[in-house]
Amino acid sequence: MSELAALSVENLHAWYGESHVLHGMNFSVCPGEVVTLLGRNGAGRTTALRSILGLIDTRKGSIRINGVEAIGMPTYKIAYLGVGYCPEERAIFSSLSAEENLLLPPRISRASTGMSVDEIYEMFPNLAERRHSPGTRLSGGEQQMLAVARILRTGAKLLLLDEISEGLAPIIVQALARMITSLKEKGYTIVMVEQNFHFAAPLADRFYVVEHGCVVAEIGASELEQKTPLLNELLGV
Repeated sequence: MSELAALSVENLHAWYGESHVLHGMNFSVCPGEVVTLLGRNGAGRTTALRSILGLIDTRKGSIRINGVEAIGMPTYKIAYLGVGYCPEERAIFSSLSAEENLLLPPRISRASTGMSVDEIYEMFPNLAERRHSPGTRLSGGEQQMLAVARILRTGAKLLLLDEISEGLAPIIVQALARMITSLKEKGYTIVMVEQNFHFAAPLADRFYVVEHGCVVAEIGASELEQKTPLLNELLGV
């Protein structure tokens, strides 16, 4: 890729304790792209996201964010490179209201102020209606919206989203799809881990298939129909 990658992962190895999970993973993401990591459970996709943020016991290789080598940085410094992470477990503060959750994150980027609360509410009308509700009173879909919205407040422009559509009602999944389309139009760069291929297929520019901690295939959006048999074989669909 001729332009500077927003994210470049090269020969990435990662360990949880003695367990070697990533085995020389390679992939890159251009600015403004939506890229999806596909694979079976346990393939190493979530570990890849956690490794990018330094949330893994041991990692080796190269992770460059907008050209800056981050492999040796602590997590808080990586975040200040403009990275936002939405984990599968959502991790909202259940005792705080939806709006208090939104007001809590610090600004991590000098280049971007992040979205205002009003902009968040425009994107997620459900959260506007539930702004005073504590986290425990929010539905699973509303909690997921809040978890994503919270990182948009920080000014992060590289978003790592882990299984955001999992277990949610179709109407909420559609709202999240509209959100990703809107964020792409605003110039955000997004890396998604997804089991729901039907959710990811119309959104992503490219797909990386992960198997045993390695990328085994790269498929562009225009190649999806042609390479469906290969995908089915790799994913065990």
